[in-house]
Amino acid sequence: METVNYFSTPQIHKEFSINKQLFTNDSLKEQAHLFIKEGEVYEQEVGKFLLEWLDSNEYIIVYTSGSTGTPKAIKVFKLHMIQSALATGKFFKVGEGTTALLCLSATYIAGKMMLVRAMVLGWKLDIVPPKTNPLDTVYKQYDFCAMVPLQLDNSLNRLHLVKKLIVGGGAISENLKELIQGVKTKIYETYGMTETVSHIAARRVNPKKKKDVARFFKALPGITLGIDDRNCLTIKAPRLSNEAVIITNDVIELNSYKKFTWKGRYDNVINSGGIKLYPEEIETKLQLLITKRFFVSSVPDDALGDKVVLVVEQTYDETIEEFLKEAIVNLKILSKYEVPKEIYFVTTFEETPTGKVQRTKTLDKVIV
Repeated sequence: METVNYFSTPQIHKEFSINKQLFTNDSLKEQAHLFIKEGEVYEQEVGKFLLEWLDSNEYIIVYTSGSTGTPKAIKVFKLHMIQSALATGKFFKVGEGTTALLCLSATYIAGKMMLVRAMVLGWKLDIVPPKTNPLDTVYKQYDFCAMVPLQLDNSLNRLHLVKKLIVGGGAISENLKELIQGVKTKIYETYGMTETVSHIAARRVNPKKKKDVARFFKALPGITLGIDDRNCLTIKAPRLSNEAVIITNDVIELNSYKKFTWKGRYDNVINSGGIKLYPEEIETKLQLLITKRFFVSSVPDDALGDKVVLVVEQTYDETIEEFLKEAIVNLKILSKYEVPKEIYFVTTFEETPTGKVQRTKTLDKVIV
């Protein structure tokens, strides 16, 4: 991979443009100030980040999503962000001249990295509001775009406007995967975190032949994968982090030093009667039955230690409860240990600012 020796202030690519306007470092600063002074809220966030990017500091401060705990501030070095952009360009073959759409908030790392990729690789970037249906006001085709699953779900009728799409910030549901089969857009589910400067691995979820759907994630260039004694993923990414090894809480099956299959969060593992159960695996099976948002968790139990429970975002309805209980018991792909012992209904799930479900806070609403 190309080595970049930027010092304090990164120089933007000569082909980089925003909304068809080319920029130098100086003119981009002027545009950033204009965004902040006269722009919509999402443009103001873009302006704030651009000024951070163009200042003399070697790093920026970003915050984790808070989906598995309290959001924390992380120092991310600009050189690492540049190397991440180069790895993305190589992996997805999106170099100079790529037309790209930014429809994520620049408040968080995913949106910031779309801007960095554009500035480093020389993309022609257009910016639209980070809505749940970002393609509704788009009338041209783009080579590349990044979305969260909710945006993908609301853009199915206009996906022909994007050639390559990466989806992060949460897993793509089995129902949604079914809906995108046969779509010409190349859609990739990504794996990453704030600590790794956005994604470090990806997998194609809608290949030409459904049987070719990748079960495992493949690491980007410069990434080496491992596993610890908890069966959690470890990451060596010298170009993206000053840490020798990044330890995650994601339980995986390691297929090779470049490939892995994700099973679930170590934090969420349920020990029920001595059997280890992964809520995310149970959720994948239950997606065949439930169209509302839901998650699987556990509550203390005198006999089992912890018992599996199902939490559904739905106003309580006795008929639906009885239907679910019967359907779940008859779902042959569930083992007897995976069958939820209780079903709870919650009108509205607790969420992070980026729309991720906060499981513990939501469960606390129904467990008194």
